[in-house]
Amino acid sequence: MARVLNLGVAFMCAVSLTGCEWLKNDINKTLGRAPVDRTAQADLAASQVTTIGVNAYLWRAALETLSFAPMAQVDSNGGVMVTDWYTNPASPNERVKVSAAILDQDLRADALRVRASRQVNQNGVWVEAPVSAATVQRLEEIILTKARDLRQAASAG
Repeated sequence: MARVLNLGVAFMCAVSLTGCEWLKNDINKTLGRAPVDRTAQADLAASQVTTIGVNAYLWRAALETLSFAPMAQVDSNGGVMVTDWYTNPASPNERVKVSAAILDQDLRADALRVRASRQVNQNGVWVEAPVSAATVQRLEEIILTKARDLRQAASAG
């Protein structure tokens, strides 16, 4: 009989402890407080201490500029991003692959290196084709301009 009584008391304690969480959430809801999300707190803490090894404005500008193509490789610590092959729907017999390397933590023109590869489809086989130097230079200019705009927006706001 004592064993049954002990099991009953243990069961009641377990039930009352599970009810505490419900009660706490109900009180918080009544007071207008949202329940605490431990995962969100951990993500926020991690984002506050995480730094990348390259200039953040150049990094973000390069990501935004190259977002037209799917990314094959992204390494924020090394400052390297490589797109997968991208085919423009307007010209299905041509595809490009772009890589951007951010070489420094300072926002400078020489802290960015962009490379591009181009292939054309000839009789069902992709063949390497030259990329205009002006194309690569234009991509670098777009990224640098975006990075400067991001820095100005951050310092103004």
